[in-house]
Amino acid sequence: MNAGPSQAPRPDLAALVVPLGRALLAAERPVLDAHGLTLWAYAVLSHLDETPVRTQAALAEAIHADKTRIIAVLDDLESRGLLTRRPDPEDRRARLLSLTPEGRRLRDTVRAAVQEGEERLLGRLPAADRAAFLRSLNTLYELSRSRPEG
Repeated sequence: MNAGPSQAPRPDLAALVVPLGRALLAAERPVLDAHGLTLWAYAVLSHLDETPVRTQAALAEAIHADKTRIIAVLDDLESRGLLTRRPDPEDRRARLLSLTPEGRRLRDTVRAAVQEGEERLLGRLPAADRAAFLRSLNTLYELSRSRPEG
């Protein structure tokens, strides 16, 4: 809805969301660094939670990463015992990915620490505003995934 003559125009959504996203990423960085993870590595660990076994190409697409660049991230996580890659019995060229128990523990530990910081920020909102914000954010996220063209 456009602002009427008596309403001040609101900032564009990107002008509101991008600085918030940058601040949230900056707050995550020390947590990730403390656990030896890059943002891409955390994205991999987090997305494998949604579907335990995926091809490398499908995972790269899901986290919006280049499928050739993600290989180094997967190599690192595999060498640390956080995930396994095995040939797909249906297509030996494809690799199926699974989190190891240690990978799940690390993901859960990092997620808890990240969300603890988020809770401090969200705690500044009244309960009703907080619930509405999270509900709206989830709705917009799902809409953007189902209709990426806008």
